[in-house]
Amino acid sequence: MPQVSLYLDDDTHHEIAIRAKMSQSSMSKLITDILRAHFSKEWPAGFEHTFASIQDNSFTRQEASAWQLDTPRESL
Repeated sequence: MPQVSLYLDDDTHHEIAIRAKMSQSSMSKLITDILRAHFSKEWPAGFEHTFASIQDNSFTRQEASAWQLDTPRESL
């Protein structure tokens, strides 16, 4: 398994150590989990429930244009 060295300031190292202890995991596993979540291509849990959750009159649904108004495209 590849290894990476990180240079952290004392405050960041201390925070990671605390969070790893709270989650009962190693610092390495905690950092790996954070990086995987950061690079994830999935939507966050519950994202599908956020649609139309903002009560703001400036958010309006745009009506779809007729497809005949679309720019002609070259047939492949």
